[in-house]
Amino acid sequence: MMEETQIRAKLPALAAGGVAVITGGASGIGLAAATRFAQLGLIPILADRSGPALEAAAAGIPGAIAAPTDVSDAAQMQALAARAAAAGPIAIVMNNAGIGANPGRSWENGDAWRALLEVNLWGVINGVQAFAPGLIARAQPALIINTGSKQGITLPPGNSAYNLSKAGVRAYTETLAHELRSVAGGAVSAHLLIPGFTHTGMTGAAEKPKAAWSGAQVIEFMLESLARRDFYILCPDNDVTREMDEKRMRWMADDIIENRPALSRWHRDHADAFARFMTPG
Repeated sequence: MMEETQIRAKLPALAAGGVAVITGGASGIGLAAATRFAQLGLIPILADRSGPALEAAAAGIPGAIAAPTDVSDAAQMQALAARAAAAGPIAIVMNNAGIGANPGRSWENGDAWRALLEVNLWGVINGVQAFAPGLIARAQPALIINTGSKQGITLPPGNSAYNLSKAGVRAYTETLAHELRSVAGGAVSAHLLIPGFTHTGMTGAAEKPKAAWSGAQVIEFMLESLARRDFYILCPDNDVTREMDEKRMRWMADDIIENRPALSRWHRDHADAFARFMTPG
């Protein structure tokens, strides 16, 4: 774990007394982030669905504020931004809320697809549009962290809607980071958190699987990456190394360059070639 003095020296946005807004803050990675930010002397605002889980999460963190919020509702996100600004200088906005529902194949259940995208993608867009103007106007160090997924890069078959939502978060955050570099003297920066297999409510297991990281591990890795000013915060886990992730992503990019079938990693004609590609050495 990085020492508090090291974190503050490398990340001036994390000065004590600042406000950290975390959507999806009642559980998983969001709750781990809120807990760690509170340890650093920030005021965590936990934005999540109204209910006992949110109240219990906030009650368990000294100084935390529970803020019932539907991230898919732009007006509610604007209200969250106003509430956060009243609590103190906003240092971090972590657009982390997401759902893992599977609405089916690409031509099925249009309303369910739309509902997932409203949270996973539009929740991030609503968060940026609610908070970024104020952060830019203040022109002080601040971080916008959007939670993506490796599934938004490698697009594994099984949940096309989720993959699409996270691919959108990636593209949106890349563009946001580029645009922010030209305003406010670069004081406000954007970063893409790409967790590995992490034990959250989405994993569906009461006990942490051996292959998974805890939310706290993800957040500590995130802080170390932010201290290096990384944009892509690509987390490993207990089964998948950085090298494995890089190879999978390189194969995906080469589908376009080599004009292979889409998602050729899972195509029967390319299975052997992919296996050889992933073999170490």
